Amino acid sequence: MATNVEKTAEELNTMSLSPFGVARATVNAKILSDEEVKKLTDYFNATMYLCLGMIYLKDNPLLRDPLSIDHIKRRLLGHWGSDAGQSFAWIHMNRLIKKYDLDTIFISGPGHGAPAILSNSYLEGVYSEVYPDKSEDVDGMRRFFKQFSFPGGIGSHATPETPGSLHEGGELGYSVSHAFGAVYDYPDLIALTMVGDGEAETGPLATSWHSTKFLNPITDGAVLPVLHLNGYKINNPTLLARISHKELEALFIGYGWTPYFVEGSDLPTMHQAMASTMEHCVKEIRAHQKKARDSGKAFRPLWPMIILRTPKGWTGPRKIGEHFSEGFWRAHQVPITDVVTNKTSLELLEKWMRSYEPEKHFDKNGKLVPELRELAPTGTRRISANPVANGGVLRRKLKMPDFRDYAVEVKKGGVTSLGSMAIFGGFLRDIVAQNMNTFRVFGPDETESNKLGKVYEVAKKVWLGDHFAEDADGGNLELQGRVMEILSEHTCEGWLEGYTLSGRHGLLNSYEPFIHIIDSMVNQHCKWLEKCAEVEWRAEVASLNILLTSTVWRQDHNGFTHQDPGFLDVVANKSPDVVRIYLPPDANCLLSTMDHCLRSSNYVNVIVADKQDHMQFLNMEQAIAHCTKGVGIWDWASNDAGQEPDIVMASCGDVVTHESLAATALLRQHLPELKIRFVNVVDLFKLIPEVEHPHGLSDKAFKAVFTDDKPCIFNFHSYPWLVHRLTYRRKGQHNIHVRGYMEKGNIDTPLELAIRNGTDRFSLALAAIDRLPSLGNKGSHAREALLNEQIIAKNFAFHEGMDPVELTKWVWPF
Repeated sequence: MATNVEKTAEELNTMSLSPFGVARATVNAKILSDEEVKKLTDYFNATMYLCLGMIYLKDNPLLRDPLSIDHIKRRLLGHWGSDAGQSFAWIHMNRLIKKYDLDTIFISGPGHGAPAILSNSYLEGVYSEVYPDKSEDVDGMRRFFKQFSFPGGIGSHATPETPGSLHEGGELGYSVSHAFGAVYDYPDLIALTMVGDGEAETGPLATSWHSTKFLNPITDGAVLPVLHLNGYKINNPTLLARISHKELEALFIGYGWTPYFVEGSDLPTMHQAMASTMEHCVKEIRAHQKKARDSGKAFRPLWPMIILRTPKGWTGPRKIGEHFSEGFWRAHQVPITDVVTNKTSLELLEKWMRSYEPEKHFDKNGKLVPELRELAPTGTRRISANPVANGGVLRRKLKMPDFRDYAVEVKKGGVTSLGSMAIFGGFLRDIVAQNMNTFRVFGPDETESNKLGKVYEVAKKVWLGDHFAEDADGGNLELQGRVMEILSEHTCEGWLEGYTLSGRHGLLNSYEPFIHIIDSMVNQHCKWLEKCAEVEWRAEVASLNILLTSTVWRQDHNGFTHQDPGFLDVVANKSPDVVRIYLPPDANCLLSTMDHCLRSSNYVNVIVADKQDHMQFLNMEQAIAHCTKGVGIWDWASNDAGQEPDIVMASCGDVVTHESLAATALLRQHLPELKIRFVNVVDLFKLIPEVEHPHGLSDKAFKAVFTDDKPCIFNFHSYPWLVHRLTYRRKGQHNIHVRGYMEKGNIDTPLELAIRNGTDRFSLALAAIDRLPSLGNKGSHAREALLNEQIIAKNFAFHEGMDPVELTKWVWPF
């Protein structure tokens, strides 16, 4: 087979899909000398030795003694299958970093592929710099091996403890979206991204290939994906490894990429193929960028990618016992599982490990020999030392306008009605304008729908696809915009995570009912942040800010499928060290809350605020005080000052606060002798005792607001059980009666939807009367009147398709 020509697609299509044999490649020029091939092979073997050592050894790290069971970990954990391919790609990128002074990070998509990342970090000296006890000597290597998948050590993913990692890969599907998020606004950065062929079967990964349509070759860096086809998942073939070259090539050309194949198992020829292919791809990336930057005209090229086909568990034993290992699914995790109990297996492991010739690659002290060490870059050009992957060290504070300048004038609470989200849109617009290289807005086609369209006054949507003439009429599309929209919550979230983890700031806005699509993504990010807080060298990154709007109580027109506020339950399950939930009731509170969240770091902030026009309650001074406290008594809506209240009316959320306030007015009108305290909660975690959450109220503070012996009618934005769960340890929790969404909905009017779930003003007032036994029969007439009003309102909505005007236009009467 020729080694100095480019293969045509027709030639590749006639070749076997087997991963074994001499290299087959689209670009296969012989650019390495024999000595370079030898050194690359030796370096590769050194990494493979370290990968095996991490899985198996707790002692005798360089096999200077015969291997015995005393040297073996008793619990064998880890994954071998993808290590060789990942290390192979890393090593070849190192060559190009040195040759072209590249700025590169590595994204490890395969779920448990950490051994490859850790081994290269160790050989480059970065790991020992970060963790001096894992020094570059025999004892340091022993510690390095023992800690892997061992109690008190590190996991088998590229966890936050891993230098150079900003993507753990605990859940598959996000490597490409994280990579793109990281390269936006870093024009010289290349994210070498390994995509496992199991990961490639996930929905989020499939959609993320479209990220090229949002990559500007002038202002952004580039992603070089390596789709690693090693053929199998845990014990099933992978789809993309079992389709023809023609189909695979057509798939990725259709996605907007130029695929280059490198396939085989023979190391010398594979080194030549990978070296020429990766160098060709890097040159192609730089050529596209130069063309755009020299001309000042952005365009969308078919960016290069590599399809690397190697055996699963490459360089391992082809067979172990009677079963295939290398090139088969049994190489996925620990290939030889019985080394402690089976002498033959122990001997096989020793023979396998010695085949990598550790005595040749490490000196007498246990350090990589100089002739191999020189293959790696130095300083921050080492992939695992790149500061982008510890983005907090690059993070700079946002330039923030004064949120008070956007205040809504509120002379009297409960009278004015306007759109809180539109007001925030003006603040967001100016944040974008002042941070044009470090802040982006992300969302699934909803920025305009969510009333944040003012951002388009300073920056439009990023769009590298085709433009039509009609797009000028409100399309808001441009090549160098700051708004990132694709109808994939997964991709938007992945972009935002990559963007913040690499040192920048952003905001995701989304419809509340469909944010559940990224439940598990947010879960993974929370876990990442929690572990980062335990790693002393990790610098804090900007918080992940998720703004939920188009909320449950204003999805009456879209119906039952659009009514689900349960994302709050998901977030509340996460560590109190990293999650915050805010439900500002009006525009001024929303401004204050967003200012706080956008300035914060190392949190996942979830903010819930509806986009429709709503009643405004507090002026800016009051809002700042209220949001600072997180929970408070609204004196203007209460009549218990200086006295014991008969009942507490509480709320958390914008629509439910309106209804709770209206219920309070009804009670005061029908039963003027009642002493009512009105309480509003902005910071949901104020409900938790202070010993369980940093924001929690002390028992004394909680009692001062809610009492511990008076009934409390708590109207909550989401499912009522969450409030009960947060307050279960409070002394007066049995007095708290929570109303919230009860999974009752349809094509209703807003008031109908509230009535269905018992969160409307009439139901709340009735609940209060029913929980005041001291009223005796005094409340009977009021109760009948309220029931009548509720029935009239329901009938009117059913027949007229709208709520009674006197209810929709209601204002606070006192």
